[in-house]
Amino acid sequence: MPIVNIVEKIIWDNMDSVFDQKPGMCRCEICKMDIAAYALNKLKPHYAVTDKGAAITRAHFIETQFYLDLIIVLTEAVEKVSANPRHGSV
Repeated sequence: MPIVNIVEKIIWDNMDSVFDQKPGMCRCEICKMDIAAYALNKLKPHYAVTDKGAAITRAHFIETQFYLDLIIVLTEAVEKVSANPRHGSV
């Protein structure tokens, strides 16, 4: 397993649930990447190099304030990108 930022995986895993709260949000790849980049720049990265390490880290995040913080940052990212989509200007 290569080195993986577990926070990035969790962001992608939870993006659809945040989209569900904002049905009109564009779901194109550019908007999704902008949302992920915004969120990743706001959250501290956590890396793992084994499947076991990744599982332990993910389990820890579910039990802590981190998960709530992640959802808040993702929601903020969706709002920012929705207000200023880049997909028409790329």
